Amino acid sequence: MKTLWRRLIREERGLSALETAIVLIAFVVVASVFAFTVLSAGTFSTERSKEVVFAGLSEVRGSLELKGSVLADSDGSKVTAIVFTVANVAGGEPIDFTAPNDANNDGLADSGSNNKVVISYRDKNQRRTDLAWSITWRGDNDGDSLLEDGELAEITVNMTAITPTLGANTTFAIEVKPPQGAVLILERTTPAVLDTVMDLR
Repeated sequence: MKTLWRRLIREERGLSALETAIVLIAFVVVASVFAFTVLSAGTFSTERSKEVVFAGLSEVRGSLELKGSVLADSDGSKVTAIVFTVANVAGGEPIDFTAPNDANNDGLADSGSNNKVVISYRDKNQRRTDLAWSITWRGDNDGDSLLEDGELAEITVNMTAITPTLGANTTFAIEVKPPQGAVLILERTTPAVLDTVMDLR
């Protein structure tokens, strides 16, 4: 019986403390690598989402809004200028309103002009891009060409480049395109009879 007992004891071998520790460490390392991978993927995904949100906010914050009426100047037979006032939306980024050059006086911005804001015209007969325009600051202005919070810019768009000319009973659209942010579209119709100054609807 003693011999049998000794034989049974000899055949029973278990894991030592060192072997147990090695297996435990292996499990911890594998779990750590897996957790790092999952967290890295989550962080990358969150970072991309944040970039998209900030890009969307910068587009919205760079937008313009119309203040007041859209006016038209006329010589009795055709519209010679469109006048409107714009402001920056609340909390918006400053927009560079450096006016374009028009050395030829043809109603279009010169090639190589340093204007950042582009104003375009379209009606059912034509489309003109990068019209010449001028700016007059109304109210509070700090003296630079940036449209900032609390400032008003009166824009006068020269209509001499429009051929055929803008006459009576014509629906047209003026697009004000800042370098970033939403495009401001002003769609109006000229009245049946052209006065010297008209408030367009």
